Amino acid sequence: MKNKIKTHKATAKRFKLTGKKKLRHNKQGDNAHLKANKSRNQKARQKGKTTLTGGERKKIINLLGKK
Repeated sequence: MKNKIKTHKATAKRFKLTGKKKLRHNKQGDNAHLKANKSRNQKARQKGKTTLTGGERKKIINLLGKK
């Protein structure tokens, strides 16, 4: 009997698999710390979603329990 693949919950909260199997995630870097010293434009650039490509993509899809 083959074991079920469990979803890694921390990864599931941060990444979403689109219909065309692209990985979307929120930009997280440097946006919640010392905001008073940053300009409005600098904070706006940190917002939004981005698509993940490259070598880490396969690992994350595996952690999400998708194939």
